[in-house]
Amino acid sequence: MSQSHIPLCHSHLDSLCSTQPDGSLRLSWAPLLPQEMADQLLHKMAAQGTLNDRTVGIFRSCEQLRLRRACVRSSPLSAEAFRLALCPHRLQELDASGVPGGLTGAHILSGLASNPECRASLQRLTLSRLQLGWTSLEVKEEQVGFSSLQGLRTLNLANTDLTDPFLEDICTLPQLEVLDISSTPVTELSALLGCRLTLRSLTAHGLRQLDMSPARVISILSQLHALRHLDLSDDRFVSGDEAVRLLLEGGSGILPALVSLDVSGRKKVTEGAVTAFVEGRRGLLFLGLLATGAGSCDVLSGKNNLKVTGEANEKQICESLRRYRERECFTREALVHLYQLTNDMYNQTRPDILKLVLGGMQNYSESLHVQLVASACVFNLTNQDMAVGMPHPLLSAVVHQVLEAMRSFPSHQQLQKNCLLVLCSDTILQDVPFDRFEAAKLVMNWLSGHVDRTLQRMAVAVISILVAKLSTEQTTQLGADIFIMKQLLGIVQQKAMAGVVDSTLKFALSALWNLTDETPTASRHFIQCQGLELYEEVLKTYSSESSIQQKVLGLLNNIAEVEELQADMMQEDLLEHVVTLLQGPQVEVGISYFAGGILAHLTSRQDAWTLDQGLRQTILEQLHAAILTWALPEREMVSYRSFRPFFSLLQTSQPAGVQLWAVWAMHLVCTQNGVQYCQMLQVEGAVELLKTLSSDLDTHSNVRGMAESILGMVERHQTTSNPLRTQTEKGHHGRS
Repeated sequence: MSQSHIPLCHSHLDSLCSTQPDGSLRLSWAPLLPQEMADQLLHKMAAQGTLNDRTVGIFRSCEQLRLRRACVRSSPLSAEAFRLALCPHRLQELDASGVPGGLTGAHILSGLASNPECRASLQRLTLSRLQLGWTSLEVKEEQVGFSSLQGLRTLNLANTDLTDPFLEDICTLPQLEVLDISSTPVTELSALLGCRLTLRSLTAHGLRQLDMSPARVISILSQLHALRHLDLSDDRFVSGDEAVRLLLEGGSGILPALVSLDVSGRKKVTEGAVTAFVEGRRGLLFLGLLATGAGSCDVLSGKNNLKVTGEANEKQICESLRRYRERECFTREALVHLYQLTNDMYNQTRPDILKLVLGGMQNYSESLHVQLVASACVFNLTNQDMAVGMPHPLLSAVVHQVLEAMRSFPSHQQLQKNCLLVLCSDTILQDVPFDRFEAAKLVMNWLSGHVDRTLQRMAVAVISILVAKLSTEQTTQLGADIFIMKQLLGIVQQKAMAGVVDSTLKFALSALWNLTDETPTASRHFIQCQGLELYEEVLKTYSSESSIQQKVLGLLNNIAEVEELQADMMQEDLLEHVVTLLQGPQVEVGISYFAGGILAHLTSRQDAWTLDQGLRQTILEQLHAAILTWALPEREMVSYRSFRPFFSLLQTSQPAGVQLWAVWAMHLVCTQNGVQYCQMLQVEGAVELLKTLSSDLDTHSNVRGMAESILGMVERHQTTSNPLRTQTEKGHHGRS
């Protein structure tokens, strides 16, 4: 059974458990689960970050949840919780790498050794990145060391405080086959001779405190007769290269059975030495040469079965990313070379490589160096049309990681720039699922501290598209931050003062338009930030720019929908200017339409009208006359989240001009996108309002005709979407 089918999900634990006096959970009742399922449950809880002193308590029920392969990687556990929950089990494997919370290697060893069954059954133990706490392991009357776990075959102590005496203790294990002592303070390797007949794999990466002559190191290693896999790599490119040279040039007499050797990071490795080593070992399956400069040896090109990490070609770089997932420096080194490679990958869709880059970003989310070069690689791999063929789940995961990087390193300009470049993709912004609300906030925060014109244009473009994709609730929440309104209005003012017409201005106007759509809070902030005065100036400054005017009027239309803000728009100069945009040979229908919307909303409430009543009557007459001259535009001009702002305009008590604008607007969008808007009319109850308007004897004939036309479209939409239901209804009506 896969992990996704495990029935004991963390969210259900409380209902299945009781709380013990120490605060831990205890299963009230559970069936006897297969052992593999218990292992999977523990692993899943650790991976999800839900494993802790409280929740690990359920594994004290050894009868129901029997563990064999336990993983508590990076889970905050105390020594007492570990002892009570895990040590009673007959474990075969334990991964406790990187566990915070005070749990040391000493605690783990003493706990495991307290169970006689574990002493014999445990075969694989991983304690990497853990403080071992040797003071607790000192030899007393009863020694508690690694040698007490006589069944151990695999032991990983990478990045721990392992010392020489305890390496000697480890090497007395009778069945030890795999040992990792990377990046430990070990100074002597002579103890390895204690397991020379059993040790098959030795990982000794980055042993920087080793105090042995190169010849002595090779002498010790050459006596490990069972050794098949050897890792002597170093990611700081320092000492120890001479021992590697002696090994490579020593001929097939040294470790003749090796099938895997890693010397990545060793700068003194020569192509000649590599050639000699490879030719002397026909069974070689892997060779690590990253950051050695020796990956381009001719001898490697003819070995199809030999996997190589290096930077000589794409195959070596990708192998490096796969193999060095837990070595940050090597991951970064491989990504640097991958970036150079992807600079030339024009119009190649490579999800396989993007997946490797994503893995590096996820493994080292807190590393600025990795995030910086990885985000540059992501941009190269998703730029222009390259994102089109990528699987959307992969792109979704990549965007999530990009947003994490933006959040983690808000002040690093180049990283923010890389992430912004990734987001500025039509495929990603339009088609890929991700947290657009969070993305909009992050980009807005970035925009506040940067004035680079190219990046400003991209940032505003991204915000404009993101805001258009948000739900009304999310837009409301985003619009509640007056800082965002100030930022966007500042860009508009900056451009308007210079009289510039560019994409940055247009994107900023579009973003403001979408931000105020059915969001009274954002509309209120617009007024508070003197947006109305600025937009009046923009209307006059850009009187010949229809695209600018349409966006300005669209936002003013949103403001006019908010009853409490209508008083702010009761300015005679403003309204008279808007009236001039209702019709005329030079005025596009898009401009006339939004001008009409502003006037329709402001004149719809006679009791709130504060200007001359004669002006209101004149506006209503001109509005009605202008609408009758409008022709339906060929391309989509406007979209609506809801028809609710129209409801007050459709009341039978409204003037004909107000009603006519509302039904013309509905007719427009239903004509251009009947599937979406005819359904919206039904769901929101607008159909009933239209029927009432159509049947009222006082309704103007122009309004009635358009209302009936809309109702006809709705009926045809019903017929198309559910033909069986409609035929049945028609048959029923016929019989009656």
